Amino acid sequence: MSLRATRPAGRTVPVTGGPPRARGYANAEGRLAVAMLSPAVLLVGAVALVPVLYTLYLSFHDASVAETGRYNGLANYRALLDDPDFVTASLNTAVFTAVSVVLEFGIGLAAALALHRRFRARGLVRSAVLVPWAFPVVVSALMWRLMLQDQVGIVPYLARQIGFGDASLVSDQHSLMIASIGVDVWKTTPFVTLLLLAGLQTIPEELNEAAFVDGAGPLVRLWRITLPMLRPAILVALLFRTLEAWSVYDLFWVMSDRQLESLSTYVYRTVRISELAFAKGTAAAVLVFLSSIVIALIYMRTLRSDPGEQD
Repeated sequence: MSLRATRPAGRTVPVTGGPPRARGYANAEGRLAVAMLSPAVLLVGAVALVPVLYTLYLSFHDASVAETGRYNGLANYRALLDDPDFVTASLNTAVFTAVSVVLEFGIGLAAALALHRRFRARGLVRSAVLVPWAFPVVVSALMWRLMLQDQVGIVPYLARQIGFGDASLVSDQHSLMIASIGVDVWKTTPFVTLLLLAGLQTIPEELNEAAFVDGAGPLVRLWRITLPMLRPAILVALLFRTLEAWSVYDLFWVMSDRQLESLSTYVYRTVRISELAFAKGTAAAVLVFLSSIVIALIYMRTLRSDPGEQD
């Protein structure tokens, strides 16, 4: 809004801006905000950004634990893509992430819809559902590995009792992958359920009631009302779980006694255990970091809260 100043001759000229004192207050608040936020921003940059940039720098050199070495361009990345262990680790991570996240979202959504309904002892049931999530990953993996052991495990014993034979459940790569996915689904589905249940509680009941009066069935209400309104919670749940599954480390090595390889275990093995492959390990670390950013951007692009914002 512009103010008008009147000259003696009757002519008016526009005077833009607010009072000088108000502008001074705004500038002072801006300077104070910058001064207070700068230490935190610098600390985050030092802790997070500097190691990433340094790892990126090392990935273009013939680096070792002791020295940086000479610049070799993309040689580390080419050697990485030609490494069958890296290819196996990538496939294992992709399969584990895709299957576990799909199962956790499907089961978690069904559980959240069920727990959102009113019934007796609902609070007790909600608390009981969250129990698997409270276990640390290592404890969950070790517990299930013991339960799946051929000689002492309760699961093979029950399988023999009902006639499924003596097939081992953790004897090869395929069975270990299936067991790892099962353990991850058992442990982290409650986390997805909790996030989706919180999202369901923000949806006004009047919308479903109005749709019910108009004759919409349960599936139509779920597809047309619940899921669109639940999109922010779905984004958070899928993003968190996908990035966590993509960086799986301890679950694989505890369940398989270091027989099952993932991208994170590959990076650790090449950088920390096998120091001769240090340069190739830094390239793998960079690829894992960049792929995580790509996954996050894809989710944020496809599951943004307002579909009308799509370009």
